[in-house]
Amino acid sequence: MTWINFLLAGLAAIAAGLVNALAGGGTLITFPTLTALGIPALAANVTNTVALCPGYIGGIMAQWKDLKDQGKRLWLVAPAGVIGGLIGGYLLLNTGEKLFRALVPFLILLASALLAIQDPVRAWLVRRASQKKSTPNQQWAVSIPIGLAAIYGGYFGAGLSVIVLSVLGLTMDDTLTRLNALKQAVSFSANFAAAIFFLFSGKVLWPVALVMAVGALIGGNLGGRLAGRVKPATLRWMVVTIGVIVSIIYFVRG
Repeated sequence: MTWINFLLAGLAAIAAGLVNALAGGGTLITFPTLTALGIPALAANVTNTVALCPGYIGGIMAQWKDLKDQGKRLWLVAPAGVIGGLIGGYLLLNTGEKLFRALVPFLILLASALLAIQDPVRAWLVRRASQKKSTPNQQWAVSIPIGLAAIYGGYFGAGLSVIVLSVLGLTMDDTLTRLNALKQAVSFSANFAAAIFFLFSGKVLWPVALVMAVGALIGGNLGGRLAGRVKPATLRWMVVTIGVIVSIIYFVRG
């Protein structure tokens, strides 16, 4: 890695932090950048997860007021997120470089599709919040689908928030704001658990991860300052377009 490589990784992390703060999908920027710099796909994914993990803490703090009184729900979803994240991390490390690289274009395409439907999902949740559900007390059932979603989050991560928000909207009666705060907690628990698991894998490229962590924090701060000035939908479709193009490139390259 040359200083130019580190600079490019840092700039990609700044862009990812900004995108995550405004629209989501930052992994679709950082992961392809790392592989383009010559880092093997598996190591790139592991390093990316560790590097971007601090950004989830910012999301938790930003919505703490909507999360702090949901203690019972947290006891349902956070452990499921942790267990799922650990399983996803374990599966990733045991996939092997060749198989994971073959899966990469499909994972990026899936993440792009999830990002593309984020606005319709939010609109559906808003409509659903105004309706009464027949079984509001069966929230315990959320642990299973949340755990399955967290496995995906620990394995790759991009687009996890859309899956989690949909599951929460199906199983819980509440406002979109409070469900979104709970989603932040699930995403954090899954990614943090996977990141902790990766710390002992020997796959983390620490110099790159540290540079990216700083970049992600800077980008997240910029995103917070730009909130209201940039249309999230426009930014989101830009990221979706990038993701589709990158997936096509991976398909062609094999």
